[in-house]
Amino acid sequence: MVTAIHQVSPVDASGTDDDVVAVPLRRPWRWVGAVAVLVLAGAFAASVATNPNLDFDAIGAFLVDPRILEGVGLTLLITFISMVVSTFLAIVIAAMRLSSNPVLSSVAWFYVWAFRGTPLLVQIVLWGYLGLLYDRITIGVPFTDIVFWSVDTNVLISAFTAGLLALTLNQAAYSSEIVRAGMMSVDEGQREAATSLGMSPLYTFRRVLLPQAMRVIIPPMGNETISMLKNTSLLSVIAVLELYTQASVISSQNLKQVELLIVASLWYLLMTSLLSIPQYYLERRFGRGASRTLPATPMQRLRRAIASRRPAPDPAPVTKEVGVV
Repeated sequence: MVTAIHQVSPVDASGTDDDVVAVPLRRPWRWVGAVAVLVLAGAFAASVATNPNLDFDAIGAFLVDPRILEGVGLTLLITFISMVVSTFLAIVIAAMRLSSNPVLSSVAWFYVWAFRGTPLLVQIVLWGYLGLLYDRITIGVPFTDIVFWSVDTNVLISAFTAGLLALTLNQAAYSSEIVRAGMMSVDEGQREAATSLGMSPLYTFRRVLLPQAMRVIIPPMGNETISMLKNTSLLSVIAVLELYTQASVISSQNLKQVELLIVASLWYLLMTSLLSIPQYYLERRFGRGASRTLPATPMQRLRRAIASRRPAPDPAPVTKEVGVV
């Protein structure tokens, strides 16, 4: 902070300077801006709270509606499955991109190019309408009539499965670039040093390379998880009954569109906030080697604030032992 020197006293007879009084520089426009922001925020909150077109009773009732809760559970399930499977696919694709084999690297590049270059909504619709392209999915000998297994496409790939495939394959393309960037961020000398110590490639990857790469991988992967949670709302186009679809179905029956949108938004905010907690602690854990001192966690800051407000304990009385001669 920029400060202004208020007063400097001359040197006294003992040859020492008096204390320098530093006065903080006043910034009145900061307070003006803060007051203006608070006034605008308060005016917006008051307009929402007093809006006669909003049915707050309906918002409270549908917030815990069983259909909404089922949609929340399905949203979390889709997010979990898609992120777990896409992470494994991303590791494979990233390894293929980093491979010296031109075929593997070219196939991986084409996969990333195709799935990142087309909208996710288009991919969801294509997987949902796969039965229009292939009536049956068959496994057999190509160019012959020999068939080992055959099933109707619409039976095998339901709306739920189509949504999972679209989200997983699309996310794998993005996550593979994150994993590749994390692996490339580790200095090549780390691998050479591990090899010189006799470590196997798998042990080197697990104990040397991956812990260092995770410091780069975790933050964007956490953001991708939150994006995946919100992208599940796109599955409404193929009638997967996740949170947004359930809210849309209910609002089409009672014409409470805005209220149900607020209900869905509140649930999305809650779920994304909860997902941010493990992301924070994972970033903190894998960032231990990047800083000498880690910043305090919110709980640690709270405990320190409480401890600083407690009165200091009275010093213990000093006892002096007296010997008797």
